[in-house]
Amino acid sequence: MARLKDRPDVEFFACLTAIGRLADQRLDRATPEGLSLASLSVLNHLALWGGAPTPNDLAQVFQLSKPAMTNTLQRLAAQGFVDVTPDPDDGRRKHVALTDAGLAAQRAAVAGVRPKLEALRGAFEPRDFEAALPFLRRLRTWLDANP
Repeated sequence: MARLKDRPDVEFFACLTAIGRLADQRLDRATPEGLSLASLSVLNHLALWGGAPTPNDLAQVFQLSKPAMTNTLQRLAAQGFVDVTPDPDDGRRKHVALTDAGLAAQRAAVAGVRPKLEALRGAFEPRDFEAALPFLRRLRTWLDANP
């Protein structure tokens, strides 16, 4: 039976999974009440990229199913953070736009998360992050191309 030290690929994914969970937990605790990390990710995307993407566009960006993205958007719309409106040229399509309340919520959430990110950044050298990025980018590209 192979031991973990003999399988760096298995150890890598075990570490990656643990890191993802730990990071999500810390960031989720730092977001305002009623705003999940998934919702914050959507608000961040809309705040940074603007425009009025479709729910399907957002599902592709976040690599989620359309129903999962629709649920997130419904929660954000119920909170008044996004407007989901029909496409005037094609009633079957909808567009998502960030509201002023959504932008304010995004800014407040980022302000709450910023100290956690600064602490993380301060614990490591920039070169540590830079050294990890080439492999992580190649891995992500490969995973995207090989579902």
